[in-house]
Amino acid sequence: MLAVKGYAAHDAQTDLAPWTFERRDLAPHDVQIEILYCGVCHTDWHLLRNEWGHSQFPLVPGHEMVGRVVAVGAHAQKFKVGDLAGGGVMVDSCRHCPDCENGQEQFCQVSPVQTYNSTGHDGLPTYGGYSNHNVVHEDFAHRISEKLELAAVAPLLCAGITTYSPLRRWQVGPGHKLAVVGLGGLGHMGVKFGVAFGADVTVLSTSEAKREDAKALGAHYFVVTKNAAEVAAVQGQFDFILDTVAADHDINLYLPLLRTNGTYINVGLPLAPLQVPSFSLANGNKTVTGSGAGGLTETQEMLDFCAEHNLVSDIELIDIKDIHSAFERMLKGDVCYRFVIDMATL
Repeated sequence: MLAVKGYAAHDAQTDLAPWTFERRDLAPHDVQIEILYCGVCHTDWHLLRNEWGHSQFPLVPGHEMVGRVVAVGAHAQKFKVGDLAGGGVMVDSCRHCPDCENGQEQFCQVSPVQTYNSTGHDGLPTYGGYSNHNVVHEDFAHRISEKLELAAVAPLLCAGITTYSPLRRWQVGPGHKLAVVGLGGLGHMGVKFGVAFGADVTVLSTSEAKREDAKALGAHYFVVTKNAAEVAAVQGQFDFILDTVAADHDINLYLPLLRTNGTYINVGLPLAPLQVPSFSLANGNKTVTGSGAGGLTETQEMLDFCAEHNLVSDIELIDIKDIHSAFERMLKGDVCYRFVIDMATL
């Protein structure tokens, strides 16, 4: 077994603290990745505090990890020692159910294995990227371009694919008007992808202070949703609304902003159930949908697209000892736009 250093919480009331644990030995098709950077996702906080009710402790968070391959299994073909590699929200699946066979391993119906807070097919608990090494089957590791700033690539493994996937699925592009709700870790990537895909992009935000940031990210327009006149001016304007806000909020503010046959896409995953009057949907044939992360092929496609178009996340690099201060700021929306841990500080 491989001895690994990381940060773990041992129950939902305690903070993360240094913890040494073991990864499995390298199997024939595995790669061992020295984790250099790991992004901080809102999901990490939800699971640390057991807000979704299924957290498993001890818990080592982190599913936005990038680093270098330091060892490969005897039969691994995808990577060689020294290659850059990344890992996202999952580390295994059954490979044979309809979703796996259709490239949607994130929805595996039989035996999905999440990067952390899960149980592997070997019966061992999975631990995430707030650690210095990971061992994963080569199929679930992604190739990373040397052209991009590595630390800024880390959030692409969750925030990137979570926004890329629905925009690609709904074929958002030239001629479409896209509104992005919220300008945080997910929202700023939604803006970047929307612009890169050729859509006309508007940011919907409660904060006037985000106006210049939205413009700098490439957004064409900005609407303060607390300003009734600004909201009224965009009634019935958008083909798609991508809602990236994790806090509980009323989506009925946004549905009237959709055109006929418009689509509202939720990726922020607030805790409270959505309350949507049926007439809001019937009036204009509106669609309300959600989206999770993408499968293996789509995630690699997204990383390759980012390399081609020089797209990365806007980040603040932090020491791991400052993780709880970062969580406090993240919950207040005080980050531009994703925290990333420098694992050299472990």
